[in-house]
Amino acid sequence: MQELVEVRWHGRGGQGAKTAAQFLAEAALDAGKFIQAFPEYGPERAGAPIRTYTRISEKPINLHCGVVNPGYVVVIDPTLLSPAIVEGLSDQGILVVNTNEPIEAVRKKTNFQKGKVGVVDATQISLDTLGRPMPNMPMLGALLKVVPLVKLEDLYKNIKAKFLKKIGEEKTNANIAGIKKAYEQVRVG
Repeated sequence: MQELVEVRWHGRGGQGAKTAAQFLAEAALDAGKFIQAFPEYGPERAGAPIRTYTRISEKPINLHCGVVNPGYVVVIDPTLLSPAIVEGLSDQGILVVNTNEPIEAVRKKTNFQKGKVGVVDATQISLDTLGRPMPNMPMLGALLKVVPLVKLEDLYKNIKAKFLKKIGEEKTNANIAGIKKAYEQVRVG
């Protein structure tokens, strides 16, 4: 792993971007890494665009700002796709998008031509596994397939610890099933 990994998440309020960023960070913490995970809100309301950030490092993190040059960008809501989404993402970076569109369509909308792009229909996966459109956990699975930042087992353990009492075994297992399905279905090019 690089000395410092930075992930920027784009979504809308209520889609779980903050939760996904936090679960990724906590799984890394359980693996002995140093972490940060925090949101950046505009107006705090359902449907408003938000950004969340995850930092993972082998050493203590002394940064206290948003992520401006991420190695990875995750887009939970495809209606947010534009060139602004990939701002600061290098040509070696990776963009992972919740969409049923082909990779070339994502490249055209974002003008991200040189780096890798991963696409997965996380909304449909969440409908299939959870019964509602909550694409954050499938997007976490897609990201981890594209770049193995943490072990899936560590992530599942963390999800069970946080979700079992809160939402019950059935919904917890449905969230894990969504992660697994997206992990298997993400396409990269």
